[in-house]
Amino acid sequence: MLEFSPVLLSAEIVQAAPKVLKSLSHDALFLLLFQICLLLAVARGLGEWMRTINQPPVVGELIAGVVLGPSVLGLLFPQIQAEIFPKVQAQADLLSVVAWVGVLFLLIVTGLETDLNLIVRKGKSALMISLGGIFVPFITGLGLGYLLPDAFLANPEQRLLFSLFMAVAMSISAVPVIAKVLMDLKLIRRDIGQVTLAAAMTDDTIGWILLSVVAGLATSGSVDLLSAGRSVGGAVLFLSIAFTVGRTVVAQIIALVDKTVGGTTAQLSVILVMAFGVAALTHEMGIEAVLGAFVVGILAGQAPRFRQEVGHTLELVTAGFLAPIFFASAGLKVDLVRLLDPQVLTIGLLVLAVACIGKFVGVYLGAWAGGLSHWERIAMGSGMNARGAMEIIVATVGLGLGVLNLEMYSIIVMVAIVTSLMAPPLLRWSLSHVEIGKEEAERLEREKIAATSFVRSINRVLLPSRGGTNVQLAAQLVGHLSRQQPIQVTALYATAQAVQTPRWKFWDKKSDPMNEDGAQVAIENIREELKLIEGPDPEVRVEAGKNAADIILAEAAKGYDLVVMGATEAQKKMEVWNYASEALFSNLVDRVVQDAPCAMLIVKSHLPMGDFCNLVETQSLRRILVPTVGTEYSKHAVEIAAVIAASVNALLTVVHVISRPKVDNVLMDRRNIDPMKEIGQQIVDQQADLARKLGAEVETLLLEGVSPEAEIIRLANQDGYDLIVMGSNLRPISGRAFFGHRVDGILNQATCPVAVVSSS
Repeated sequence: MLEFSPVLLSAEIVQAAPKVLKSLSHDALFLLLFQICLLLAVARGLGEWMRTINQPPVVGELIAGVVLGPSVLGLLFPQIQAEIFPKVQAQADLLSVVAWVGVLFLLIVTGLETDLNLIVRKGKSALMISLGGIFVPFITGLGLGYLLPDAFLANPEQRLLFSLFMAVAMSISAVPVIAKVLMDLKLIRRDIGQVTLAAAMTDDTIGWILLSVVAGLATSGSVDLLSAGRSVGGAVLFLSIAFTVGRTVVAQIIALVDKTVGGTTAQLSVILVMAFGVAALTHEMGIEAVLGAFVVGILAGQAPRFRQEVGHTLELVTAGFLAPIFFASAGLKVDLVRLLDPQVLTIGLLVLAVACIGKFVGVYLGAWAGGLSHWERIAMGSGMNARGAMEIIVATVGLGLGVLNLEMYSIIVMVAIVTSLMAPPLLRWSLSHVEIGKEEAERLEREKIAATSFVRSINRVLLPSRGGTNVQLAAQLVGHLSRQQPIQVTALYATAQAVQTPRWKFWDKKSDPMNEDGAQVAIENIREELKLIEGPDPEVRVEAGKNAADIILAEAAKGYDLVVMGATEAQKKMEVWNYASEALFSNLVDRVVQDAPCAMLIVKSHLPMGDFCNLVETQSLRRILVPTVGTEYSKHAVEIAAVIAASVNALLTVVHVISRPKVDNVLMDRRNIDPMKEIGQQIVDQQADLARKLGAEVETLLLEGVSPEAEIIRLANQDGYDLIVMGSNLRPISGRAFFGHRVDGILNQATCPVAVVSSS
């Protein structure tokens, strides 16, 4: 294995090396940029054309390399092809680096899309499929190696070594190609897609270990059992540590970055740092770099604080830039001209047939042993038959070690390309016969909702607290939300006084209007309420500064998804637009509501204020009312209410109030109201369906009235609702936070707790 560490270099090499390394030459840089430009343009162009004829773009991306390689461009315009892609190792290495970055990005994205729990449930099937997919092709490849004519061997005296290389080449699958095909066909979240990925990754891990053994035989003339044992032991050790200790470490690193820096960019960077670092580690261990990147992708996707925007960004960069270059560069190595010779073509077709039949039969038998249905077995065989660039790498290693000649190299590369082109249509055809089971359909529906859901995107919650009933009830509601999904909660006690006492005292007793003992009680009360939260342990912090609102807003800007505050009542009137208006909240809450960088949940308990140090009992929520007008922010309120209702087994009522026109003519009145009733019914039915998908028991109600807020308050009082959840957006107004007259009216006049979701 090539070592790059300078400590391993000899003294003569170090002395001979220039003191200052030269930068990349002008011509080399120009050629690399032009190659990337050309490969990306042709690959994306052919990929989109393939999409128009209902084929996955990866097919076009692979063909792009063949078109730009010696098979087409080299045949028609050999001088131009040689100028663009010269046979210079240093220049080829530059493009290979870009291609390898594409491979690692593709495996990171694949890992993020991998459902570890599902794979564990399907573990037996994946293992049986992998063993079948390795054993049968290995035996058929070994036999084929002994039967091929001497003309296709670089050294006829090394037929055993040649046969072993053929066996490995027939056994291996291409996880990047399989993953890209599954993504293109939107099958990666299907049960069959996840099992295929798990089996293919296991298949490849075994395949790379076999390759290391065969490569050791080629270099030393004998099988290096010690090296093989290190590879096997290293793979087992790495995976064992990764999915135990590694899971916690990755989650904690992502959480630490979120706390200290925050934002999508920081999380994207730390995931890439971990992925490339672990890929380097697994490569050095003699396993394979792609395994390290894939595992980090899995662990990052399972982390409680993982942001879906990060996965989306990685997917865009991979699909739109790096993956097309990787697949196109793989096709550049194919020289179909060599296959025009009748004997080479005959042997090539024979090798292709053995490769396809051996892999398909092996996977089919393994899937049968794993309990899969007939069409699922066919689908598995179709998917894992793709060899892609991984087999090209095997062929390149064989060529470099002198085991394969150019004819055999071209045949193996041809097999890699053809099997990769076969996989998408065969997968599409076979999976069209695989019925989706009830359990899988429900899981896919949940994931579809989660992908676009407001409430399911809430991972981090900031809970500013100064004690009191409102914030304690707010903490209880966050606890109910956490039963349905992992939420990391930070409770922040912000004080405007500078800290004059030692840090462990938190604040200055003399200057703070709440004395130290009282504030400590308030903190302990919020800790008690936070015990309702399930999942990651909440964090309670105290921060001091010149302005409490600035402290809260600065913390909220660190990547939180939701700020939850108690609606501390204002004590004075404010002049707004030339009329006196009662401010809804205190100056602190009002400022945070107006300037918050993310969605907010403001809770007004309507419970007796009493002493702020008193602990509020956990409120019984049997009936929850959520008014809706069909807007996006109303939908967000329905989602919050539905998750809370599902957590506490409460009945959720989705209500829409029709504003009755103030018209004396009865006929005119009905003419106006009837269409409004139809629209209103559609609104409540649609929102109720969403709430049911989130697990809530739902009823719908349609009301009429001149004053919608009065009707809602009357209904809440009459039927004894325990909580009203409303959605609203902040309206532009001078001087204070304003959600509209209806929300203001309900907040002020309701007698039960009210929660307002402000998401825009």
